[in-house]
Amino acid sequence: MEATKSAAWRWAEENGLSLSPAARKKMLRTRPELWISLIFPGASQQHLDLFCQWLFWAFLVDDEFDDGPAGRDPRVCGRAIARLVDVLDGAGPQVPMEHALVELRERTCPGRSPDWVRQFRRDTVAWLWTYYAETVERAAGKVPSRAEFTLHRRDSVAMQPFLDLHEITAGIDLPEYARSLPAYIALRTAVTDHSGLCNDICSFEKEALLGYEHNAVRLIQRDRGSTLQEAVDEAGVQLARIAERVRRAEGELIGEIAAAGIEGPVREALERCVRDYRGLVRGDFDYHARAERYTRPDLTEPEGRETLSRHFAA
Repeated sequence: MEATKSAAWRWAEENGLSLSPAARKKMLRTRPELWISLIFPGASQQHLDLFCQWLFWAFLVDDEFDDGPAGRDPRVCGRAIARLVDVLDGAGPQVPMEHALVELRERTCPGRSPDWVRQFRRDTVAWLWTYYAETVERAAGKVPSRAEFTLHRRDSVAMQPFLDLHEITAGIDLPEYARSLPAYIALRTAVTDHSGLCNDICSFEKEALLGYEHNAVRLIQRDRGSTLQEAVDEAGVQLARIAERVRRAEGELIGEIAAAGIEGPVREALERCVRDYRGLVRGDFDYHARAERYTRPDLTEPEGRETLSRHFAA
């Protein structure tokens, strides 16, 4: 984990992502190397380093559009996200975050099947555009309903791209028919929902200080007119129900594999997902209890910026 942490900071410097003192302290408290190590405990050093660098990059995106001024201006946000998507699709990079994205893509996608590349592209782009959706809703004074937010959170938590990256460290590459099994989709959805709600429970205090409304606990509180503790308690009950959905989808997937007549390496790959996803859920849960980004909301230090940071702006 320490080697992965050192590699991440070295990678950031090499790609022009030198952080301000406040941003550096925030990233150190975020500990991306801890999350990667907990959810991928059997990964090689090479894969831990690569995935941690993806997460480092993703947290920079998250902090820019959740906490920074770009998340309050739909035009600025939309242009920045569109540029990142274009670069992911092969356009030439212009600014440090875009150069870093190209470097990550070029180390990640070679050797992967077209099915995998399509899935990873779809999941990453869906996550990026959630920042624009939230910025527009903030500007319009709209607060999503709990049902709307549940669907939105499945993309905005950014777990789906890391479920794709799991296939790399697991040494598997699922064909489209395996990805299309209803129980496989349900399992991924439950894992993602668990991560999103766990994050919202642990992020609520920090996000409340920033006036951030896209949080499940905050929406429960608004919807029910409850106290904060009552909202947190209800969210905890929902989290337990999602854990039950994970277990139920595991059993259903085993049944669907048999019903579809899937055998050989593809069956083994799906069974590997069943085994690993539960550990991934546990690792994500444990991370939120250990990283100061979530355990110390009193350390929140919004940066006093009025425009996109230099990492995003030309």
